[in-house]
Amino acid sequence: MSKIKIFALGGLNENGKNMYVVTVDKDIFVFDAGLKYDNDINLGINYIIPNFDYLINNKKHVKGIFLTHGHEGNMGAVPDILDVLPDIPVYGTRLTLEIVKKDVDKKILDKINFNEIKPHVKLEFGTNSIFPISVTHSIPDAVCYVLYTPDGAIVYTGDFTFDSTMMGSYKTDIGKLAYVGKQGVLCLLCESFYAEKPGHTSPQNRVASFIKEVLNKSPDRIIATIFPAHFYRIQEIFNEVSKTNRKVVIMGKPLQEIIQKAIEDGYLSINPDKIGSLYDLESKNSIILISDEKEKPFANLERIIKGFDKFITIKENDTIFITEPSYAGIEKRLAVIMDEIAMLGADAISLSSKKHLLHHASREDLMLMIDLMNPKYYFPVKGEYRCQYANAEIAEELGIPKENIILKLNGDVLELVNGKNTDSMEHIPVDEILIDGKSQSDIGNLVLKDREMLGENGIVIISCTLDKNTKKILGGPEILTRGFIYVKESQDLLEETKAISREVIESNIELSSKRVDYTKIKNDVREVLGKFFYQETESKPMIITVIQEV
Repeated sequence: MSKIKIFALGGLNENGKNMYVVTVDKDIFVFDAGLKYDNDINLGINYIIPNFDYLINNKKHVKGIFLTHGHEGNMGAVPDILDVLPDIPVYGTRLTLEIVKKDVDKKILDKINFNEIKPHVKLEFGTNSIFPISVTHSIPDAVCYVLYTPDGAIVYTGDFTFDSTMMGSYKTDIGKLAYVGKQGVLCLLCESFYAEKPGHTSPQNRVASFIKEVLNKSPDRIIATIFPAHFYRIQEIFNEVSKTNRKVVIMGKPLQEIIQKAIEDGYLSINPDKIGSLYDLESKNSIILISDEKEKPFANLERIIKGFDKFITIKENDTIFITEPSYAGIEKRLAVIMDEIAMLGADAISLSSKKHLLHHASREDLMLMIDLMNPKYYFPVKGEYRCQYANAEIAEELGIPKENIILKLNGDVLELVNGKNTDSMEHIPVDEILIDGKSQSDIGNLVLKDREMLGENGIVIISCTLDKNTKKILGGPEILTRGFIYVKESQDLLEETKAISREVIESNIELSSKRVDYTKIKNDVREVLGKFFYQETESKPMIITVIQEV
């Protein structure tokens, strides 16, 4: 018999940053390792990943990171983790690993232990084993995982929906899911993203007819934006374009490489004659396809709107087509973008989040999954807490005892000993790592505080030059400001700032018999000027003092 612990390092009470850990005695299995975008307070942060100190501290026990599919919310943190822990094995289907490898540092790529898995082929780990099963999502080769332990099966669904029209590498193997359920499931970790949505997600996840309507009603150029690696939407777009005389121009090397590789591997069926080049950018029969890679949603579209793109300029005859429905966290951002497009005189079309859905499980889909699995314990994951709660209510309606439905936050541990819940109060420390650009290190709260101060109140730089021998002031103090006051109308304030700075510097020099304490000068200038600026302007700019000797 075993001691099993299940907890999340990210993904609970939030959208994205999914990372779920199952420990069976000493063996550690990590399911997904995703990122999320900072949609509330930008401050230069590109994306956020879970703090993975737990993996660092227990790396010798980690059997691997098991990825369900190739979307950023589920695998976007892997390159950052591998930069610190290159020895951890990574498991995923062929397409998932291809997408991950594109972001891994090329210097360590050959050293990483990537393991390609195939659906329905079991992986053995001593007394435990993992069995991947195909599920339907908006990207091919998506799987859920069944972790077989001596006490029963732990099932993590990943992202899924039930749609009988999706075939091939999109198809759900319901027979395998039912077989696992018949054997007995100890705990089911099931996504909650659309738990509040009634009915089935299908057919609201299919938008071919809407795309056709947009193509027919837009006589000129169309700029279409997609979420990264949503292959099903890309296929729908090309399917409808193939019925017209239009061509699709794919912008951005990452998107071009992903689509080209998907065509070569058979994940996308696209007529090469329908793929245009930069020469087709100005053609009114062009559809320009753009997406964002590890950036905030719509970042590339925003660059185009602001006129910063070197290839594309929005014209009044253009139609901007947002090909994915919005979700919690980006509605405000999308509304601002739609307004900016309207100001440019172009048409803007987006999918309604009420009529069109992403490829996630709605209420009836969740009911079917619970019915197939018939778990002893039910653990809603992936989604904001209200979605987790709605998911829990569904399970209770289907007869799962309330005490066996587990609602947790990141770090809270579900402990099962001999297959029974111990009601453990253990909590694993969790945190977020803020990533800015290509930096692999956490930006941290102090940096964000500085950025917030700069954004709100600006900066004042005091520079002064002293004689190396006599310590007398040779030049300055000079005052440089940015984002604090309008200089031309604030000369009196600047002159008084110079006088105060000079007085503080000279008073410190007079007190020093041998060596000038420049740190004390900087602190005193900051303290005195800080009070002065607040008294005069009610603002607290960042104050930096630069003292040099010649």
